[in-house]
Amino acid sequence: MPIKVSDNLPAKDILNKENIFVMGEDRAFHQDIRPLKILILNLMPNKQQTEVQLLRILSNTPLQLEVSFLHMESHVSKNTSEEYLAEFYKVFDDVKKEKFDGMIITGAPVEHLPYEEVNYWQELTEIMEWSKTNVHSTFHICWGAQAGLYYHYGIPKYKLDKKVFGVFPHTKLYNHEELLIGFDDIFYVPHSRHTEVRVEDVEKNENLHILSKSDESGLYIAADKNCRQIFVMGHSEYETDTLANEYFRDLEKGLDIDIPKHYFKDDDPTKEPIALWKAHSNLLYTNWINYCVYQSTPYDINKIGEK
Repeated sequence: MPIKVSDNLPAKDILNKENIFVMGEDRAFHQDIRPLKILILNLMPNKQQTEVQLLRILSNTPLQLEVSFLHMESHVSKNTSEEYLAEFYKVFDDVKKEKFDGMIITGAPVEHLPYEEVNYWQELTEIMEWSKTNVHSTFHICWGAQAGLYYHYGIPKYKLDKKVFGVFPHTKLYNHEELLIGFDDIFYVPHSRHTEVRVEDVEKNENLHILSKSDESGLYIAADKNCRQIFVMGHSEYETDTLANEYFRDLEKGLDIDIPKHYFKDDDPTKEPIALWKAHSNLLYTNWINYCVYQSTPYDINKIGEK
């Protein structure tokens, strides 16, 4: 799939070396088609790593996507320079009059805080409210999913006694759910979090249905009835070594961290990790783009949000 991004975005060179077709602005301008407009609200500290992960996984559809990146104006990034953000990112005021076919809201390392104590919470809630009328389908990831369920439906999060950390088996609850078409009966997903949203709280809300869960890691995917708002608790976008890097980083800091489950060969951290989730990860994002965005978004993008 040709992904349209800024010509100078560093992720573009990384993906081109992997034979992933990333189209620059100049070439895309001369194509006579309407690309799907995708907005990525990147809340992660290492923004370039998250850019590569998401662009790589969005590349598995033949549709052209025009991807824009958004950062929180009310938060000062400690890991990404102001110059980088100014060149490759927008703020909410830049896009709030636009319409988007899809939006991704990433996770963020702020789960230890009550939502209202996150320094950009007010700005985030403005964006989530705006998404109801200006985005056709919004895909929330991990803490972003917890925050979305709390804002849209008042569903709380709970602190866990022990971190959910590893790659866990999941089941799908519906055989013909569009978002999970092609999934095996059991599939694996990486998780890394200290909090959870409980299945029973989601089940009480008649506007939501649960698509997938795990006996070990709990809720995985919940969505509203027309997939306008999708909440994904795991990190299917993770690279093979992401959990390993997190594990060894925390060991070096002297933190109490368990070996990630079902991840290293023979559960031995001296051996290489085994990626068990890549095929289903690609399917999840491809299905979202195809069924939840492309097949139902208006051709006239200005009609998004109309009843």
